[in-house]
Amino acid sequence: MAANIIFVTGNANKLKEVKAILSDGGNPIKIDSRSLDIPEIQGSTQEVAMAKCQKAAELVRSCRCRYPSQINPANPQLGGPCVTEDTALCFAALNGLPGPYIKYFLAELGHTGLNALLAGFDTKAAWALCTFAYSAGPGSEPILFEGRTDGSIVPARGPGVFGWDAVFEPTGTGLTYVLPLGSMLQYHEYRLADMRRCQQN
Repeated sequence: MAANIIFVTGNANKLKEVKAILSDGGNPIKIDSRSLDIPEIQGSTQEVAMAKCQKAAELVRSCRCRYPSQINPANPQLGGPCVTEDTALCFAALNGLPGPYIKYFLAELGHTGLNALLAGFDTKAAWALCTFAYSAGPGSEPILFEGRTDGSIVPARGPGVFGWDAVFEPTGTGLTYVLPLGSMLQYHEYRLADMRRCQQN
């Protein structure tokens, strides 16, 4: 991984979390962030993550690009190494939906509506997916790192800092993602594992 990369996000909480993960372990990586408007394709979590990272690598602006030969010739400051993150919340009763479209479901239905989707089903089982994608720059195929946490959908508890986290309870914890387990990184184990793998590449 490049020593200086762009994390494509407009979410200050996500940026803080990723910086904390990558600053630990004795291999410091400088992280800057950019908020980009990138249309998302229809597809699986992996397909959405791949396409998003490819487009982001073409659009990010970085004056410290480690791969100058891959910079867009139309704009010498355009294009560079980047990391994107996509999260998905998958309901077992709905065969994996909402999946990568959870952001839109949450915006339209809210926490109560997400619970209502499962009102007619016996199982509230769900799993959270976090997919980090790293691209060395334009034209470089992204590398995907995916983590999964199994759990269930419960009535919202705690502040909705990370969106749907308030209704997802990892198996065996008795707590939703937004309720403290000692530190932010402990209850985001799936992000932590992904970023560790990303850091090593």
